[in-house]
Amino acid sequence: MQLTGLHHVTAVTADAPGNLRFYTQVLGLRLVKKTVNQDDVSAYHLYYADALASPGSDLTFFDWPVRPERRGNRTVTRTGLRVAGEAALGWWADHLAARGVQHGGIAERDGRLVLDFEDPEGQRLTLVDDRGEGEAHPWDRSPIPTERQVRGLGPVELTVPNLAPTVEILEKLMGMRRERGYALPDGPVEVYAMGQGGPAAELHLAERPRLAPAGPGAGGVHHVAFRTPDKASYRAWADRLAALRVPNSGPVNRFYFESLYFREPNGILFEIATDGPGFATDEPLDSLGESLALPAFLEAQRAEIEAGLKPL
Repeated sequence: MQLTGLHHVTAVTADAPGNLRFYTQVLGLRLVKKTVNQDDVSAYHLYYADALASPGSDLTFFDWPVRPERRGNRTVTRTGLRVAGEAALGWWADHLAARGVQHGGIAERDGRLVLDFEDPEGQRLTLVDDRGEGEAHPWDRSPIPTERQVRGLGPVELTVPNLAPTVEILEKLMGMRRERGYALPDGPVEVYAMGQGGPAAELHLAERPRLAPAGPGAGGVHHVAFRTPDKASYRAWADRLAALRVPNSGPVNRFYFESLYFREPNGILFEIATDGPGFATDEPLDSLGESLALPAFLEAQRAEIEAGLKPL
């Protein structure tokens, strides 16, 4: 029973139409599911991913009319998006600048080339050179050339006031391992990995005790999810959380995957999610995201839900 990598990152937007434009037209991701927050059907839940809507490529957003995030600790502070090669980063630096997106220039961090930037609401993102390792599924209808497209998530950075309690959860509960550490101008970062490791399976843990806790809002991250391959491993994780008396959601069927939610000791919301059944469960793969998709238990409310959503 082992987590195999990052599954998705779910963030918050207060501007769903602008969010859709940025992530599909500027970043060239595929909108693979246009649905609603299953716990708040007044809000869109937008999923962006690769051509196949692969687990580990999903960056998702809840659409809530909230104020901007107040930055601080006890949250996910940066999300990595993998691309292949230094030439790709150079292309992206020019592409972002041409579209008015400020960035930090190509730099080296933790032995990898990176390009830091933010979306229009301040969501902190980094393009990371993964050297072309592993599978990639480019989308032929993306405005981004095939060889430059985002390949998936990773790594993800967490910022906490105290490393020790989070490390205990990562190592003793979740089976992650410390790979290495590196220094940033504002302090050290510890790298924890799962599965086969690499940027698609890493958490970067920054201890920043002088920061105040972050305030949730637009431009912030709601939770980070980790991959478990199938229902058998998912049930084993549910049993493990129960046996160790970790407060958690219990099994939650999200229709496209099954989930378990819990908070690590510094308050960051974690999710363990299955790889399947996937986003083509209720739509053909070639037309994902083109219409509002609702899980079966919400279908009877479709007219009411559609009436309450703003046009995209």
